Amino acid sequence: MMAWNKKSVPRALTKELADTYGIDALTASILIRRGVTAGEDIQYFLEDDKRFLHSPFLFTGMEDAVDRILQARDEGEKVLIFGDRDVDGVTGTTVLYEGLTSLGMDAQWRLPCGNEAYGLSKEVVDEFAADYGTLIVTVDCGISNAEEVAYASSLGIDVIVLDHHNPPETLPTPAIIVNAKCAGAGYPFADISGCAVAFKTMCALRFAQSELYKQEICLLTVRPVNEAYTITCMKVQNLVQKAVLEETVIPGTVPVSRTRLVEFLRGQQIFVWDGEQTKKMLAAAFGAGVEFNLMDIRPEIAKRIPAMAEMSLVRLKSRSKIARYNPAKATEIEGFYNIFVTYIHRQLDAQFPKHEQEEERELQLVALAAIADVMPLRNENRIFLRHGLAAINAGRVRPGLLELLSHRELLGKRVTSATLAWQVIPVLNAAGRLGQPELAAKLFLEEDVAKRDALAAQIVELNDRRKQLDAEAFVYAAEHAEKSLEAHAHKLCVVIDERIHRGVSGLVAGKLCGLHNVPAIVATVVDDTIIGSMRSCRAYDATRFLNKMDDIFLSHGGHNSAAGFSLKKERLDEFKQTLELLAPTIELADDDRDSVDVDAELPPPYLKPNVLDVIDRFEPYGEQNAPLTFMSQSLRITDAQILGKTERTHLKLTLDCGTHKWPAIFWGEGDRLHRDLDKGDVVDILYEIKRNLFNGMETPQLILKDIRKREGK
Repeated sequence: MMAWNKKSVPRALTKELADTYGIDALTASILIRRGVTAGEDIQYFLEDDKRFLHSPFLFTGMEDAVDRILQARDEGEKVLIFGDRDVDGVTGTTVLYEGLTSLGMDAQWRLPCGNEAYGLSKEVVDEFAADYGTLIVTVDCGISNAEEVAYASSLGIDVIVLDHHNPPETLPTPAIIVNAKCAGAGYPFADISGCAVAFKTMCALRFAQSELYKQEICLLTVRPVNEAYTITCMKVQNLVQKAVLEETVIPGTVPVSRTRLVEFLRGQQIFVWDGEQTKKMLAAAFGAGVEFNLMDIRPEIAKRIPAMAEMSLVRLKSRSKIARYNPAKATEIEGFYNIFVTYIHRQLDAQFPKHEQEEERELQLVALAAIADVMPLRNENRIFLRHGLAAINAGRVRPGLLELLSHRELLGKRVTSATLAWQVIPVLNAAGRLGQPELAAKLFLEEDVAKRDALAAQIVELNDRRKQLDAEAFVYAAEHAEKSLEAHAHKLCVVIDERIHRGVSGLVAGKLCGLHNVPAIVATVVDDTIIGSMRSCRAYDATRFLNKMDDIFLSHGGHNSAAGFSLKKERLDEFKQTLELLAPTIELADDDRDSVDVDAELPPPYLKPNVLDVIDRFEPYGEQNAPLTFMSQSLRITDAQILGKTERTHLKLTLDCGTHKWPAIFWGEGDRLHRDLDKGDVVDILYEIKRNLFNGMETPQLILKDIRKREGK
């Protein structure tokens, strides 16, 4: 029997979150049950503004990457963008190619096709060298290509690695690396896609077109503290905080020359909020003879943001959304910094209007990549998806995606993260799985509408072929699965079968993982090489497991839950033996498949159509943000029907919730009617709330996960 787990929520904490962030008690309680109680996490559920995205220049390698790309542009160098064959790699390659060519660069792109291995190869390097190329930028790959990067360097080719996979112990060198998972990367959120890294790089390159690139400026505030004055200075470069200095001075006790201010401010452009008032307080602190070269920026900011014209820094601080979510930033200098960054963004939007359009097109691809690569829908991934989905649903669909949505009959319909996951991404991925990822890239890059439409049709056909291969492969895998579990201590499922197409090995591994609830490895034979995929579950790290066999593999790498590998065929027996030895050491988290966490209990009066507002607020759904699950008690069944003509029929109920009657669907449970349930019964239900589209009309309905009849009712 399925357990319904509804965690208790302290009323005081619910009220605190509701009051602090201006949300209703239901939303607050859901956030608490999901463990989202820190302001810096809550902001990504309540805010959509791109201002909450992290600066690309927080990557320690970003400025070097930008400089090397700009050097290639200025010197007319040939640049190769090398990506991966999956959706993340294709979209990231597209983002970078469109971006670099828009800068007038001589750029070309390449993806591994046919049976070519994952990642950069020496053959690709040789081809590019023969074409007099001098810069390779890898996207969604490269972090495991130390040998190939060194080889490229020996031929005079520089390499920039834009990746997001777990890094090996030895990083490629010499290379400029932009990967949030690398030690010392500087980026505050590690779980963005490879396409997102490419997007961040383009954001940085666009900023580099402004006069502010690499300029160091200083923001300065002064506030009276009892009989003293506290002077706070913040150095900012590329809109990123670099250093903060604070000095408290009692008038007449110390000359300015003996403070740290002189050295800190030397050679700086100094911006202040209220020039006249700031000069008065500095004169009071150090004497009228001391002059600071200050620029009052408030009048300039007021031109762009008129509401700020008469505000003091104290008032600005109190109105800062960023400070609301991050109390440590609720200071005058932080408030000044926040409004300064917002002002610069608006200035740049006005100066470079095309940039906003470019970002909108790119974010649709970033949204695809986040879902395709199963990125956690926390932090800035939520903003990526919200902007990408907003553009799609507003009808501003980027080229390529427009044609694909048309072929999937999705134009004009509400597109959600689930729509992308089930109806779009598998189709795009089919091109790479069947060795033709270039079709997906061409779909996004082709300028001719008719050709894009033909490419979309071709990719849809490939997906039909992929489905067939997937189904056949799972039949082969099922033959081995049970014996494999016994041989691997029931902690690992291993299937190695040359009949399985390499393009569906990951899909089959994922199905085995879901079916048996243990990590699964599926591999096939390509020429003289074993190529395989690993999918993991229950908090077990796939890449760490594969690292234990590093000496066996030709190459391997990936993420915690999904990884890939290759090895020579003659080492297959050694590989199998090692797996049997390692399997008993696998430590899996508890199996929780028979337990469901309840986000909230909704009494019947709460079941109104406007509950969809709460559902929408928690969109997008996906990894680490499952669809909301509710429970309700004592609902009477007023109607019950069986739907479907297949072997597994479905149960459709109408439930009396007082003011409203709700339709409810219980998939595959049609046989329970007249056996466990009947019209007139009173039931408790566990469910999700979805929108049902029928004849162009959208109506809310309940999707049941479990149902319990209340005895005696």
